[in-house]
Amino acid sequence: MERQPLVLLVDDEEDLCTLMQMSLSRIGIKTHIAHRLEQAKKLLSENSYDACLTDLNLPDGNGLQLVEWLTQRFPSLPVAVLTAYGNMEIAIAALKAGAFDFVSKPINQKHLQQLLQKALNKPIEHFNSKEDSLEQKLLIGQSLPIQQLRITLNKIARSQAPVFITGESGTGKEVIANLVHRLSNRNEGPFIAINCGAIPTELMESELFGHKKGSFTGATQDKQGLIQSAHGGSLFLDEVAELPLSMQVKLLRAVQEKRIRPVGSDAEIDVDFRVISASHQDLEALVQQGKFRQDLFFRIHVMDLVLPPLRERGDDIILLAHHFIQKISQEWGIPSKQLTERSRNFLLNQYYPGNVRELRNIIERAMTLSDDEKIDLPNLQSAPLRYPVVSTLVDQDSTIAPRTEILLSSKKLPDEGLELYLENIEKDILLNALNLTHWNRTLAAKKLGMSFRSLRYRLKKFGLDTDDE
Repeated sequence: MERQPLVLLVDDEEDLCTLMQMSLSRIGIKTHIAHRLEQAKKLLSENSYDACLTDLNLPDGNGLQLVEWLTQRFPSLPVAVLTAYGNMEIAIAALKAGAFDFVSKPINQKHLQQLLQKALNKPIEHFNSKEDSLEQKLLIGQSLPIQQLRITLNKIARSQAPVFITGESGTGKEVIANLVHRLSNRNEGPFIAINCGAIPTELMESELFGHKKGSFTGATQDKQGLIQSAHGGSLFLDEVAELPLSMQVKLLRAVQEKRIRPVGSDAEIDVDFRVISASHQDLEALVQQGKFRQDLFFRIHVMDLVLPPLRERGDDIILLAHHFIQKISQEWGIPSKQLTERSRNFLLNQYYPGNVRELRNIIERAMTLSDDEKIDLPNLQSAPLRYPVVSTLVDQDSTIAPRTEILLSSKKLPDEGLELYLENIEKDILLNALNLTHWNRTLAAKKLGMSFRSLRYRLKKFGLDTDDE
């Protein structure tokens, strides 16, 4: 017979404890009750609990002390906190101290049951297991930054706290967001990724929150929004800084209250999701400029994950290169190729403004150009995402122009012919524009003085239009 889950409730309000005990017993959870901090510590030391729920205000201490005590002694035990409604700063402090999640008073019994059910599902932990595990595939590398990232990910996986991922363009923010989801106890639920900068402003509310039939012209049927699609799982908001202020207000309520109202609907819908967000922009600076709401910033910026640039990962570059060679070989159905010693040295000495995304494109191009089983230096030097050979200036009109003195510094005719030579110049200018704008293609098009569609056409022509990262 399966063992009944046992949860410790810590609160000095006897009536509230009794109410929670009755609510949890309905879903098969057995509970013990403690009214003081020291009593809770004694019970935790004497019994094997599956989870703990504690109030922040206790007669002989506070819940934060218990969270910290538990994190040190029982790091795998999920602990949630009870907090007064609207006391978000304390709740965030508890999450950062190691709490699994929090429940606002007055308590919604349904939310309480859902929270404990989530806490009792054991998250998968694979980072110290076999080399072919899920995490080794998604998070390749043995450098110190990656080892530290693994440790942080294991801690975050036990929590329900919102996660904010920062890092340069191409460092793999969506890959890491997906890994946070896969390691958590929400891994059986959906992972919904949204690029906030790719949704037209006029469609954003409908895309995120859904709509009812007839709510606006063209709404011919009910539509479920992306937030509702994440119910039971994780919602990844990439480039969250791109959200308009009006939408930030609605998102804040959805994240905080776990409720949404579709466009044209009179009723609200309960949604249960964990929010993971990312941006290459400095959100704190945007808050100071009035371009991002401070309350939303504090709500989504609880647990930090900072992704290291590829140039700081040392020999991970070669491990990743081998990984991409194997993956591309399988995708193309061709024999695998080997990197020569000088090609490895070349890869280790690049700057990689486009990071992991750039390395993949270098390898893909090199494999196309290689005629045998080896990838040698000439194959890599022909790759499009190496160091830009044309330096750039941003003029007063915010357009990007080449330094013609560099282009014309040699009187020797190009070996590859004029057409290919000019194509390479155009390619390098496009890359410089993209790197300067952190691969924000809309801004790059503006700086280049061309339409977004024209830029997109040129990127496709050179094989630079990658939307998979």
